[in-house]
Amino acid sequence: MAKKQDFRTVLKKMVNFEDENHNPSNNDSFNQVLERARLGRRGFLKGSSSLVAASMLGTGMAFLADSVKQEGAAAASDLRLSFSPVSKGIADTLTVPEGYTARVLLATGDPLKRNVTPYKNDGTDNDFEVRAGDHHDAMHYFGMNRAGNGWAPDGSDRALLCINHEVCEDLGFVHPNGPTNYGPESTEARPAVEIDKEVAAHGVTVVEVVKQGSTYEINRDSRYNHRVTAATRCQISGPARHSPMLSTAFSPSGEQTRGTLNNCANGYTPWGTYLTCEENWAGYFNRREDDTARTAKELASFKRYGVGNATSGRYNWSRADAAGNTDIYQRWDVSKTASRANQDYRNGANTFGWVVEIDPFNPNAIPHKRTAIGRFAHEGCWPAAAVAGQPLVFYSGDDARNEYMYKFVTAAKWDPRDATRGQAAGDKYLDAGTLYAAKFNDDGTGEWLPLTMSNPNIANYADYAFADEADVLINARIAADAAGATKMDRPEWGGVNPVTGDVYLTLTNNVSSSSGRGVKTPLNAANPRYYADAKGDTVSKGNVNGHVIRWRETGSNPATTTFDWDVYLFGARANAEPDVNLSGLTDENDFSSPDGLWFSEAVPGLLWLQTDDGYITDATNCMMLAALPGTVGDGEAKMVTNKSVPINGDAEQQVKTYVGQTASPTVLSRFLVGPRDCEITGITESPDGRVIFVNIQHPGENSASATDPAEFTSHWPDGGNARPRSATVVITRNDGGKIAV
Repeated sequence: MAKKQDFRTVLKKMVNFEDENHNPSNNDSFNQVLERARLGRRGFLKGSSSLVAASMLGTGMAFLADSVKQEGAAAASDLRLSFSPVSKGIADTLTVPEGYTARVLLATGDPLKRNVTPYKNDGTDNDFEVRAGDHHDAMHYFGMNRAGNGWAPDGSDRALLCINHEVCEDLGFVHPNGPTNYGPESTEARPAVEIDKEVAAHGVTVVEVVKQGSTYEINRDSRYNHRVTAATRCQISGPARHSPMLSTAFSPSGEQTRGTLNNCANGYTPWGTYLTCEENWAGYFNRREDDTARTAKELASFKRYGVGNATSGRYNWSRADAAGNTDIYQRWDVSKTASRANQDYRNGANTFGWVVEIDPFNPNAIPHKRTAIGRFAHEGCWPAAAVAGQPLVFYSGDDARNEYMYKFVTAAKWDPRDATRGQAAGDKYLDAGTLYAAKFNDDGTGEWLPLTMSNPNIANYADYAFADEADVLINARIAADAAGATKMDRPEWGGVNPVTGDVYLTLTNNVSSSSGRGVKTPLNAANPRYYADAKGDTVSKGNVNGHVIRWRETGSNPATTTFDWDVYLFGARANAEPDVNLSGLTDENDFSSPDGLWFSEAVPGLLWLQTDDGYITDATNCMMLAALPGTVGDGEAKMVTNKSVPINGDAEQQVKTYVGQTASPTVLSRFLVGPRDCEITGITESPDGRVIFVNIQHPGENSASATDPAEFTSHWPDGGNARPRSATVVITRNDGGKIAV
């Protein structure tokens, strides 16, 4: 009989895969770059003329002469936030501004078809292939035409929502009594029924929504409603297709794999397909073997991506009690168990970590893993505006400490006639192009470094001998090491301001004392704080509150290889000292650990920020803020003095930094506070901007029991004694106006 473990013991033993995975290379960190810079390119203060600012910021600031962008920025400057800021709070409720209504649209386990029974929320429902998955994350609204048979970007009457499901709740709320033999240290068999449910709870939900009055309802009769899970057959496309490094017993030729998982952030294409991104996938795999069984290159790859040799994986999925322990479970074991790669799953991990294209309007289409965009902990794939006759550009972050920012530029130039071709257009644009990693220069400019064999730093890299272009993409992190990219503070979500063309990226935090900021990584202008703003403590944990950077591509051309950058916002408590509260946050807008970031298309110039925080949660649950972000270079220079904990032998360190405009409540204001222990993540909107959809992930994740209601920290959204559930909510303005403005 399978042994039941106390889940609290299991969770204490579990590896925090997001925190433990980090970049050990010797490349310059963002902090080191900024320390050298010392604002060398920025001698101007707020109010300087555009001409002076352009000369100080270098050639990349020629965008200031772009009259089209100036006109757009002027129009955006007329925007005003029209709601009263929501107060911080720790109540187990979802709070939105006065005059707004939020209601649950689709929660974990809710049926996608009319003939599926309502979710019992007691752990006994096992058919997640026809239910909404768990841990709702990024999502996108795809408008439908009036006939209901295709994509229409302006379609408001009905639409398809594509919703990511990052993980299955570690506490085991989806199981009757919590999980059995669970976690990376367990080597015992797990019930197949539990594994199957967890696998199915990952992935993506595609569901039709229909306008009903001022809001939307689920159409459970829609032929489009379906799930893509961690068991769905996927096509491998692009330069790494047929690579021997992708050969498995399931697909000896390296053409296919099964499943997509840890689907966090996302993207979309100008031809109406959805891009879901595989983030912290490395922790899912069983690998218990002596390192001598593998080649030096295999070991280098495992180490760089965080696949150790003494783990059963986050869920212990490779050990099912099913008869014969079939390969649907064995595929999670990446140990070398046979004489050849096409007889086992030693390469199984190489088939994850990609951007996956899904055609929401064709439920029978096989998702495509687009290998040209590179393999890492993909935190999104955000497009720049498509311009006829120009290449398409997509930005991606790599969500781990000291990892990189990437850009993919297509080989094919955009032809608007491809807007209705679905995945055939994906074959044209997403299977060929150039992947770049960002280097932030010490003069405040930056450059995009090509990750190709034509780059001599990659072709001649001493620490890893790349075999070919496929190897470069499969091991994009190592290629970025070789190229000399700049390490960043956990790149999370990004987006392109449709008004100015500025690109924004959240850097959620960098908190490890061993490899984060403040101990091994020197302070500098971009990361000047070496202590936490946690309940007033001053400890050397690095950048725990996070920040947001932004850059402008040279000539406002997304496909260029140079750019200028600055820091937009620093997270902090409102009452923190100026050395910490660098953006002048107030009680109306203070935040920590920015994560989700998204620009409205219906209200150009409106930015949404979402948090996934663990450092000011004594004062507030996670939140979402509305912002009017201005432009690169709109702030002022500041001096930060660190006085408390000696770092690198210095009792006091002074660091110059440059911060964007002061974040008064008129340009940054708290719009939403979630229930207890949740993360706010994922947002999309109706084309008219009068409805937004927001995801509430893992409320109650710090509960002390998976089964005892008295030990739940949250009962949202059902209330009473219910188990907490992730959910998509619909938010409308009571007077029918556009959201936030």
